[in-house]
Amino acid sequence: MANPALKPRFTPEEYLAWEAEQPEKHEYVNGEVFAMAGAAENHNTASGNVAIALRQHLKGSACRTFMSAMKVQVIADNSFFYPDVLVTCSARDAQDPLVKHEPSLLVEVLSPSTAAYDRGAKFSSYRQLASLQEYVLIDTDTRATDVYRKGADGLWVLHPFAGNQAIELTSVALTIPADVLFDELDLGSANP
Repeated sequence: MANPALKPRFTPEEYLAWEAEQPEKHEYVNGEVFAMAGAAENHNTASGNVAIALRQHLKGSACRTFMSAMKVQVIADNSFFYPDVLVTCSARDAQDPLVKHEPSLLVEVLSPSTAAYDRGAKFSSYRQLASLQEYVLIDTDTRATDVYRKGADGLWVLHPFAGNQAIELTSVALTIPADVLFDELDLGSANP
């Protein structure tokens, strides 16, 4: 996560009004806003690969797939985030064109500067979304994907996938082969 932006504290309403006028995206955590850094080519490629697979698979269903420009609000944690990819099947979310509240699947592509945050504090916040069934972390450098899946008991269980293993997304009944997930990635470049 980057440094706080100029204005030190916002209410959620102030943040939404301010953010709508900004040329860059900012995440909001308990009154503070944080500028988001641009993503590297591999990050964008992997995000796009996941989004395309999800969108094709969910075509014709009530579920919608969004990429990094769509905000997710975590009311219980007083936060707004821009996940790399999200899926929502919520009728409530279909009514709000700017913010989603009930995602079933969230995907983050890791970079060295955000990996610890995505695995820790951000995941802690996301877990407060009652609708969330799976949280996916993709590491393009190691070609590894961690899928955290919420069980019927409410506990989150890690399902790791590595190398040429296809990833299983039970929340949307989709298997994505590794060669699709990592298609067109430059294996010689690292993410910032």
